[in-house]
Amino acid sequence: MGKVAIITDSNSGITQMQAKQLGISVIPMPFFINEQLFLEDITLSQKEFYQYLGQDADIKTSQPAVGDILELWDQTLKEYDEIVHIPMSSGLSGSCQTAIAMADDYDGRVQVVDNKRISVTMKQSVLEAIELAKKGYSAKEIRDILERDGLKASIYIAVDTLKYLKKGGRITPAAASVGMVMNIKPVLQIQGGKLDTFAKVRGMKQARKKMLEAIEDDLNGRFAKDKTYICGAYTCSDEEAEVWKQEIQERFPHHKVYLDRLSLSVSCHIGPGALAVVIMKQLEEAGYVDGSLHE
Repeated sequence: MGKVAIITDSNSGITQMQAKQLGISVIPMPFFINEQLFLEDITLSQKEFYQYLGQDADIKTSQPAVGDILELWDQTLKEYDEIVHIPMSSGLSGSCQTAIAMADDYDGRVQVVDNKRISVTMKQSVLEAIELAKKGYSAKEIRDILERDGLKASIYIAVDTLKYLKKGGRITPAAASVGMVMNIKPVLQIQGGKLDTFAKVRGMKQARKKMLEAIEDDLNGRFAKDKTYICGAYTCSDEEAEVWKQEIQERFPHHKVYLDRLSLSVSCHIGPGALAVVIMKQLEEAGYVDGSLHE
């Protein structure tokens, strides 16, 4: 039985401290802020990121350096037989396809997972991969299992401000102006590696209602035969997030609802003040894996 290492990147929301506790490696994502390079959770904290966001700084995401990834793989393979590498969805970044191309030179010892996930759903995949590795699954088996059920996950996000969607070119300035006057709150969906508009409602109260209805529909529809995880997520204050978590828990009392921050790679496109709810299928092979991580 080979020894399998798990590697991911900070798009998963897993911090460097949590990575040490889990026994995995997390590659920090690069951010260019006002043309200066920062590395997530290394030279850029969550607090600093939101300060820059509030200052209307020019923020651009980037891919990890190829050389840094190869060096990490080479060092890891001195201790482990195989690697499962879990980057963010290929639908949202080119880093996944780059990693897949690089893995061709490793004779199958590096398996790159493209299961179309990011942030909270990506983190759950990492935690399940850790559990599968403990159970003796090979790197290829873990990749196949994660990719098989990759699309069995959705993130619904209620955006508090249209400013960042306009800035990123996802809505026109005219639509943003009308939306702000009419108090329009778009509900977005991340599913299958794409960030799309799911609904448009007036006010955050209606947005929360729409998201809970979406989860209800998922539970009764495409997840009807599955065991699932439900998670609250956010870019708002911790206090607002706790209230949201309780609202989700009251709506779905038979689920253990946990709470998590959306990763910075999502936050830079939607801005602060957002609320989200996440639904994911539990992997049968991994069993129940609690997504709550504490430092």
